[in-house]
Amino acid sequence: MSVQDVRAFNRFYTGVIGALDYGRHLYAPYTLTEARVLYELAHAARLDAADLRTRLGLDAGYLSRILNRFEDGGLIERGPSDSDPRRRRVRLTGPGREAAGLLDERARDTVGALLGTVAPRDRTRLAEAMRAIRGILGDDSATGPGEVVLREPGPGDLGWIVQRNAALYAAEYGWDSDYEGLVARIVADFAEDHDPHRERVWIAELDGRPAGCVMCVRDDAPGTARLRLLLVEPEARGHGIGDRLVRAVIGFAREAGYRDLVLWTNDVLGSARRIYQRHGFALVAEKPHRSFGQDLLGQDWRLELHGPGD
Repeated sequence: MSVQDVRAFNRFYTGVIGALDYGRHLYAPYTLTEARVLYELAHAARLDAADLRTRLGLDAGYLSRILNRFEDGGLIERGPSDSDPRRRRVRLTGPGREAAGLLDERARDTVGALLGTVAPRDRTRLAEAMRAIRGILGDDSATGPGEVVLREPGPGDLGWIVQRNAALYAAEYGWDSDYEGLVARIVADFAEDHDPHRERVWIAELDGRPAGCVMCVRDDAPGTARLRLLLVEPEARGHGIGDRLVRAVIGFAREAGYRDLVLWTNDVLGSARRIYQRHGFALVAEKPHRSFGQDLLGQDWRLELHGPGD
């Protein structure tokens, strides 16, 4: 392999993803670097300016000018770091989240259109090739054992959600086929009619195999989204998959403009309830019921996605 081979691939790939095609308005009105800064701020719980500089390999003066423009435009707020008063914490404001969400939506649509040109049988091979490139060039997280990837469902994945929910809850909690029927209806409703900008399903893969899932759908209450069907396979537990799935739902619901995120669960699902609590959900109601062949205590949980100032 030669330098020319690598440069040829780089030219090809930047052309495919449109990185240099500003006429497609992927980043407008921001530069590619500014769009990447917004992405990092939108996908981290808290970041200091020093963290951003390290993650993106940016010159301190260049990053400072970007952040100054963002602050003047009302996209970010800066203050003392929680961990070190000498550092400056950076967080997105409400308009900043909206801008990051719009850029992320454009990127998803663009990549989705690109993947639409790839035959389903070739997508796994493409993903494996991408992971191989990342791993060979120094991204240790790309190919090591225990890699977790969140992706959109492909052919057969919705059926997998129904099958695994039914089998897992029967084995672990003794739930009968009524639960399988409930899951099948939820999944069928999503498959038949959903708004991709407001509703979504995630499949978690561990080392290339499905290991978990979750859904975000519109609730009957205006401005409210509902988290449904969180599942992590027993052999995949301990890798933080449940946390990543719930975090994905919260981020998506916030970017989609929902005010609240709700869910219904049962008190016997202790691991799931602890995940919800870690992410700020509050228990708002409990009610005993007889379902799925068991006596259960149903619970409603709620998370407020936007504060009064957002």
